[in-house]
Amino acid sequence: MTAALLLLAAFLILLGLGVPLAVALGLAGTWLIGREGLGLLAVPTNVYAGIAKYPLLAIPMFILAGLIFERSGVALRLVRFIGALLGAWPGSLAVVAVLVCAVLGGISGSGPADAAAVAAVLIPTMAKRGYPKPFSAALIAAAGSMAIVIPPSVAFIVYSVLVPGASVPALFAAGLIPGLLTSLALTVPAVWLSRRHGFDTDGEREARLPLWRSFREAIWGLLAPVVILGGMRTGLFTPSEAAVVAVVYGLIVGLVIYRTLRWPDVGHLLAEAGEISGVVLTIIGLASVFAWAGATLGAFDTLARGLAGLQTESWVVLLLVNALLLVAGMLLDAISIYLILLPLLEPLARQLGWDLVWFGVMMTLNLAIGQATPPMAINLMVTARIAGVSIESTIRWLWWPLAAMLVALLLVVAFPELALWLPRRLGYG
Repeated sequence: MTAALLLLAAFLILLGLGVPLAVALGLAGTWLIGREGLGLLAVPTNVYAGIAKYPLLAIPMFILAGLIFERSGVALRLVRFIGALLGAWPGSLAVVAVLVCAVLGGISGSGPADAAAVAAVLIPTMAKRGYPKPFSAALIAAAGSMAIVIPPSVAFIVYSVLVPGASVPALFAAGLIPGLLTSLALTVPAVWLSRRHGFDTDGEREARLPLWRSFREAIWGLLAPVVILGGMRTGLFTPSEAAVVAVVYGLIVGLVIYRTLRWPDVGHLLAEAGEISGVVLTIIGLASVFAWAGATLGAFDTLARGLAGLQTESWVVLLLVNALLLVAGMLLDAISIYLILLPLLEPLARQLGWDLVWFGVMMTLNLAIGQATPPMAINLMVTARIAGVSIESTIRWLWWPLAAMLVALLLVVAFPELALWLPRRLGYG
C-alpha cells in the first residue's frame, strides 16, 4: 500500500505543479523505480514496450482518416442528406446534428474531430433557424462524444492493448448498440428543448436538396463505416489494416470524387495527424513506465483487493467505479484515464467476475460523457470556440443532453447484454 500511495502522491504533486500529464506519469514512475532499486534501465525499455504494439499502428491512421473526412466535405453532404430525409419540423435540425455526429463517429473515432466537423457545418445553419448558439454547441459537444464509443474507436484500440482478453473486433461490435442507443437518447432532449423554447419554427429556412440528389452526394460518406467495419467482419483486413483502408478511401473521396482536397492539403493533413499521433503515443509510452512501476511493486493489485474486499455488494462497487470514471472524465482525456486507471481497475474487474468487453464499453461511455462535461470538456471547448460563445453560456443547455447520456449509461450498466449480444452473435464472445 505504501508504494501505491507514494506513486499516486508523486503523480498528483507533479500535476499540481503544472507538469504536463505525460511527463508527470513518466517522472512519477521513474522516481519510484529508482527509489525501490528496480533499475533505471527499465524506463527506456518500458517506454519502447508501451508503444511497440501492433494494434497501436491503427491510431495514427484513424486520426489521419478522421482529418481527411473532416476536410473533404463529407459532413456537409451528410447534413444535407439527413436533413432531406427528416424534413423540416420543430427540432429537426437538432436531430440532424445528433445523427450526423453518429455517422461521422463511425469514420473518425475521435470525439473532438467529430464535434468540430459537425459544429463548423451546422452551427451557422442552426442559428439561422432560431437555435441559440450555446444550445447548439452543447448538443453537438455531447453527440460528438459518441465517436469514441461507436466503432471504429481509437479509445477501444488503446483499451484492447492494455487489457488482454478484450479484442478490438469484440470491442468494436460491443460499442455499436450502446453508442447508437445513446445517440438516440440525445434526440429526446434535442426535440423537447426545441419545441419547448420555440426553436426551428420561425427561423430562416434554407432550400433543401431533393432526397435522391442529396443521397447520391452523401453516399460515399455513408459507405465509409460499411467499408471499414464490413471489411473487418468479413476478415478482409485487421483493425490496423482497416485504418489504412479508411485513409485510402478518404483520399479517393476527397481528391477524385468530391475534389475538395488538393495534394498540398494532404501534406498539411499528414503533418497535423503526425503531431496529434505523437502526443498520444508519447502519453502512452510514458504512462507505461508509471503502470510498470505500480504493477511490479503490487500497488494496483493492493488497491484492487481493497476495493473488492469492501463489505458491500458488488453493485455498490460498480457504482463507485462509475462515479470515479465520471469524475476522472471531467478532468482528463479518455486515453490518459485508461493508462492511469486500468492497471487498478482491470484486476478489480477480474476479481469481481465482470466481463472485460462490457467493462470496456461501460468505461468508455463514462469517459465520453466526460468529454462534454466541464471543467475539462474538450468537445465543449471545440464547439464553443466554433460557435463564438463562452463555455459558461452553454451550461444552461448542457444538463439535458448529459442526463440523457447518463440514462443510456445506466441501461448498459444494468443490462450488459446491450453490449455483449452483438459480439456473441458475430462470434467474438
